[in-house]
Parts: sequence; structure tokens; C-alpha cells
Amino acid sequence: MSGQESYEWTRYFDAVEGQPPRETLLAALDAFDAERRASQSISPAGWRPIAVDLGCGEGRDTLELLRRGWRVVAIDSSSEAIRRLMDKVPVEAMDRLEARVQRFEDARLPPVDLVNASFSLPHCDPSEFADLWRLVTAAITPGGRFSGQLFGIRDQWASVNPDGIARTFHDRTTVERLLHEARLAPERLEEIERDGKNAFGEPKRWHIFHIVARREGQR
Repeated sequence: MSGQESYEWTRYFDAVEGQPPRETLLAALDAFDAERRASQSISPAGWRPIAVDLGCGEGRDTLELLRRGWRVVAIDSSSEAIRRLMDKVPVEAMDRLEARVQRFEDARLPPVDLVNASFSLPHCDPSEFADLWRLVTAAITPGGRFSGQLFGIRDQWASVNPDGIARTFHDRTTVERLLHEARLAPERLEEIERDGKNAFGEPKRWHIFHIVARREGQR
């Protein structure tokens, strides 16, 4: 990570400090909870679910996973992000957290019940996205889920690059194909296109796919 990129991410962490967990993560966790209530055969006694939080940032989603009793592998390329996360983790949850300073494109992922990637995968270089998507989806076990976002082709950053970071953008047909080929059935696939603001309060045109999808099969 270059010095400029490091500075931009530090600014971002400052801007989003204290924000609640992402809605896509909460939807995925609520779906797991509903399954456990509905059938003990889906969630055997003693089942301790595990998640990977890709691009965990300062920890807004990781902390929610830990609060709900999950084991978590939290990955971010920024050492500042991991430092901020570790400062917030309760002592009693430390043994359920593995935190890595690592590019998620280079990560080896264990089999997991959930891959959470809140606004992280779009920041992958297009030349690496296909391999990253295979890595991510291969880690999800039957009955597991993906939660996160992909950027649409009409997002402002697709035409105006504010910081020199190479990003990946998709149209809806491609998003649907990616999910189908990975055997992930959408439980939420919401396409949003609107004017808004970025984390720093600056005007931005957003085109986003919010995704919660379940891997076929049972645990």
C-alpha cells in the first residue's frame, strides 16, 4: 500500500468511526438466527459459526459478529485498521478472533459459514477480481452465506477516479451470473443508483449492488 493510499484509508477510518454494522451483514446474521430457531438439524448442538470479514476496516462488522458469538477471521491490508479493531475487541472475545494484515487477494481462507465483504471487493483491481471471487466463494460451505457489495458500472468512480485506486465495476447481468456460477442463491439483491455523499461528506453518484446470498445445501 502506497503512502497516499495509507493516508486515504486513515482518513476514511476517521470518518466512519462509530458507525453501526452494515445492513447486509445484519440481514445475513438474522437469516442464520432464523434457521437455527427453525431447525436444530440445520445447526447441530455446539455449532460455533465462523466468518471471514474481508476488508474489515476499523471493525464495525467484526465487532457485531463477535458480539453474536461468532469466530472471526478479520483481514485488512491496513495495519492501522487492524490496530483500531484490536483496541475495541473485548477481552472475553479475543480467543474467537484471528486478525490479519494482508491483501485479501493474497489470503488463504478457511472453510467458513459466512464471507462478509462490506464495500471491500469493488476495491480489487479488475485483473485480479475473477481469482478473488473464486477464492471468496470457494470458502463458503454448504448452507453458508455471502454478504457485501459490488459497484455498478454507472458509479461515479467508474469514470472519475478520485485517488488512483483501480476498482472493479459490474452490470446487473454479470452480478447475477457471478452468483449463479458460485451456486449462491440471492436472498437480497438490491440495486441502488442515486446521488449521495461519500464518507467525507463530498457529493457522489452511487451505483451499488447490496447482496446477501446463500450457498446451496445444508450444513
